[in-house]
Amino acid sequence: MVVLSKIYTKTGDAGETALGNGARVAKHATRVSAYGTVDETNATVGLARLHATGDMDAALARISNDLFDMGADLCTPDMHLDATLPYTPLRMQEAQVLRLEREIDAMNAKLQPLRSFILPGGSPLATYLHLCRTVCRRAERLTVELATMESVNPEAVKYLNRLSDWFFVAGRIANDDGKADVLWVPGLTREG
Repeated sequence: MVVLSKIYTKTGDAGETALGNGARVAKHATRVSAYGTVDETNATVGLARLHATGDMDAALARISNDLFDMGADLCTPDMHLDATLPYTPLRMQEAQVLRLEREIDAMNAKLQPLRSFILPGGSPLATYLHLCRTVCRRAERLTVELATMESVNPEAVKYLNRLSDWFFVAGRIANDDGKADVLWVPGLTREG
């Protein structure tokens, strides 16, 4: 159970923050950038939820919770580096990735195949889902970068990769099952 009785601690005033294992690192460390961008992704999910209802809102609520799990996973370096933790760190699981895949397949079954790239836009919900997708891709890039330097749970990387696809397909669903997608027209504004 998390208890936050005081919000500011002043422990980060010198440009460092604590990881889940208690280690202090620079606030600009790649690990902090990765889980910070996961947090940004979650904030964009909150914006999307302002326009979502029913099953879409329920799915976004699950994803929001997953993203907090992801932040907990990424902020705690691999256990083999510090076996003295008094708790078992929360890690992303294959089941979370597989759930996204099932949901993507179900949504995609309703859609016509793409014949052009899609521009962010259409309905407000679709527009926010595209924002979610792009911030999620940035979180994925930072997490993959972190994985070149330190141990990272591979399920975390897979989850972020599937999640950006989920946001893309959900954006099409939010645009009247793709009928209101805003299509890219190559070179449309080059002349005149």
